[in-house]
Amino acid sequence: MEILQVESSLICTSRIAGLEKMSLRVLRSQGGKRQVAVDPIGARPGNWVYTVSGSAARYAAGNFAVLTDLTIGGIIDNWEPDTPAS
Repeated sequence: MEILQVESSLICTSRIAGLEKMSLRVLRSQGGKRQVAVDPIGARPGNWVYTVSGSAARYAAGNFAVLTDLTIGGIIDNWEPDTPAS
């Protein structure tokens, strides 16, 4: 699991059948690395979330038929990211 911040929604006009009805979000790590995750819970830009990866991500999506290896597992209500050392 990783803690990432939702940057934005990802809009795709054409998708494979295994992702047709899933919301996608662009996530950013504290270091700036971007990833795309399936979002079954409705996270919004600016939310900090934890993610589930690998084969467990398919179960976390709520439907094993969803073809994903990264799913948002939950929205973090209260968390302050570590500040980089000066």
